[in-house]
Amino acid sequence: MKNIRNFCIIAHIDHGKSTLADRLLEYTGTVTGKAMQSQVLDNMDLERERGITIKSHAIQMDYTYKGEKYTLNLLDTPGHVDFSYEVSRSIAACEGALLIVDATQGIQAQTISNLYQAVDNGLEIIPIMNKMDMPNAMPEEVRDEIVELIGCDPDDVIEASGRTGLGVEQILEAIIEKIPAPQGDPNAPLQALIFDSQFNSFRGIITYCRILNGTLRSGDLVKFVNTGKEYGADEIGVLRLDQIPKKELSAGNVGYIISGIKTAQEVKVGDTITHVNRPCTEAIEGFKEVKPMLFAGIYPIETEDYEDLRASIEKLQLNDASLTFTPESSMALGFGFRCGFLGLLHMEIIQERLDREFNMNVITTVPNVMYIAHTNKGEVIEMHNPSDMPDASLLDFVEEPYIRAQVITPASFIGPIMTLCLDRRGVLINQQYIAGNRMEMVFEMPLGEIVFDFYDKLKSISKGYASFDYYQIGYKPGKLIKLDILLNGESVDALSALIHFDNAYDFGRRICEKLKELIPRQQFDIAIQAAIGAKVIARETIKQVRKDVTAKCYGGDISRKRKLLEKQKKGKKRMKQIGNVEVPQKAFLAVLKID
Repeated sequence: MKNIRNFCIIAHIDHGKSTLADRLLEYTGTVTGKAMQSQVLDNMDLERERGITIKSHAIQMDYTYKGEKYTLNLLDTPGHVDFSYEVSRSIAACEGALLIVDATQGIQAQTISNLYQAVDNGLEIIPIMNKMDMPNAMPEEVRDEIVELIGCDPDDVIEASGRTGLGVEQILEAIIEKIPAPQGDPNAPLQALIFDSQFNSFRGIITYCRILNGTLRSGDLVKFVNTGKEYGADEIGVLRLDQIPKKELSAGNVGYIISGIKTAQEVKVGDTITHVNRPCTEAIEGFKEVKPMLFAGIYPIETEDYEDLRASIEKLQLNDASLTFTPESSMALGFGFRCGFLGLLHMEIIQERLDREFNMNVITTVPNVMYIAHTNKGEVIEMHNPSDMPDASLLDFVEEPYIRAQVITPASFIGPIMTLCLDRRGVLINQQYIAGNRMEMVFEMPLGEIVFDFYDKLKSISKGYASFDYYQIGYKPGKLIKLDILLNGESVDALSALIHFDNAYDFGRRICEKLKELIPRQQFDIAIQAAIGAKVIARETIKQVRKDVTAKCYGGDISRKRKLLEKQKKGKKRMKQIGNVEVPQKAFLAVLKID
């Protein structure tokens, strides 16, 4: 056990951690020849296309140092704030972390939040300055920032480059010298922590686990503590580029277990695996339950695909434990699911994965956050959906979730960023210089205000230099109302939104204008209205398509023309009573992009 090292890589998005992981795999001879490609651990098409890591990936390497052979288990983690749950799971399974900072950009917001998570879990931190081969690298300034942040010695910061391979040997030496070997007793009762799982259509569910105590042998009868289910360990092994079966896995190791589990609900990330005949006395303290930040409805385009969609989301949840879902129904869209996401990018990725991996064509409704309604009778209602809002006569007040947002930016962009945050009902709590001309600003603002396009706007006004991170701090009362969208007097529940009173008029007017462009013309007039309760605050009309019925009248009395027009008018009126309006999928998506 003293020759095992478990470590993860943490960094802000685009600081080069996947490229550096490639160099480590290449240097240790884990990946050679044809298998070597850039971002070798990012094995999902989506990850390669977008150039981001979405899943954390575990891989084992062998390295000989001073004549001794060491086993290194690496967990590569995502850098985007929407996938921070993946990072927390990797941190729970490790003893050390490589903190990678881009030498051309310095420390960014997500670096700090991931670092705090690692320090809270007692991990040994190895600081690394990546991209040292770039002509615009600023090694002195960035080194000072790192020293100030984690209080290490300036000589401890390793200079590296994922592209050229500079510093890789030093990193491997530091991993062996500084990161402690895992603690645990191979002879104690088995305790293994599940940190990930994946669905395989031939083998069932493959569970990835970190063994804290005891030894797991192939063929053992094991029990999952939380669900109480028992299985035989058909195959166990370690994770290289492929899965390598082994006869046994002992304490301190990271590996996989296949036991022919078919149903997704039976494997929970954070659960403990133990032996049936010699169980452990207590379960491992799993990592925290995920709290979704954002909710949206996902509906199948064809109603008969409902069960297939349920199966697809369950399989996806195995691979992405931060996704939560409950069934719901909508007047406009039929049966579907209310899903909880960690952010807009997370929602986009899930939608894309449903399409690619499961061929599911879905409609996604306007995302919203969870509000809490208090009634006159003292009841407390959680509102995931605008339709959950109690009647105005019963409502006392509504609370909305607030976040503390941390923005790190060059000083020249302070003005526009301040304006953006204050427009979104933000309150400046603190601002300070962290190094050189870099400024850290802390705001408190409602979560609902950053859901749509806040991140995109922040990036564009700061030319990509500002970085952003946030965490939830609780609920505060707000002046919120329900905005309904009516088509010919019928409310479309999938388009209604809970919104702050000050923004309602503007938002309603823009939605009506947008829908007027997107809904095709019919044989009758369509009135699009935005309403708060019974009060209509905005209206647009889509004019009917009309045939020129008077074209055949040449001259003659005006009453002939009037008779034909009256006849047409009656027909249109009847049509309006029985006609219904289809809202195209584009309209649901356009609401997200209203600027």
